[in-house]
Amino acid sequence: MEKIALLVIDVINDFVVNEDCPLFCSEANKTIIKIKETIDLFHQRDFQVIFIKDAHREKDADFLVRPIHGVKGTWGAEMVAEIQNHIIQEDYIIDKRRYSAFSYTDLDLFLREEKIEHLVLIGGWTNTGIRSTASDAFHQAYKVTVLSNCCFSQTEEMQQSGLSDISMFGKVLTLEEFKENSLLNLK
Repeated sequence: MEKIALLVIDVINDFVVNEDCPLFCSEANKTIIKIKETIDLFHQRDFQVIFIKDAHREKDADFLVRPIHGVKGTWGAEMVAEIQNHIIQEDYIIDKRRYSAFSYTDLDLFLREEKIEHLVLIGGWTNTGIRSTASDAFHQAYKVTVLSNCCFSQTEEMQQSGLSDISMFGKVLTLEEFKENSLLNLK
């Protein structure tokens, strides 16, 4: 039976909390309820949940093209409180410095050790972090599903562009469609 895992990507303060945050996404707060619901759903079925978050160094090359954000050890790089409250001991947490959760992290090694074949992605930014992770997952031969109403970007155009690109690498479903498709019957 195919094993499935949930990847919760970049639901961090610098993207979610308020307009003063360097890469604030106004739609992010609307997705938090669905993100928490998805995390709870995976926990209830004893599926692996992996939290992935930006943890840049202070002079990270990413800051040549984007505002300074998610610096390791700062408030901005912490997952929002509502998500931190949903982390359990069996969950796995990965810091990343690039868009893709696969770039220079131990994500692939962890997934292979756990024999996970199918990844469900939620979080932010749909057009960068989610898209890059979905692409890399596909190229590493994982099955990919992205839950569109559990993801956020800075603008609706970025959101739709990201989801359109992601459809080349896997399924794009709403949380409700995901539940109906009986994908939760996987182990």
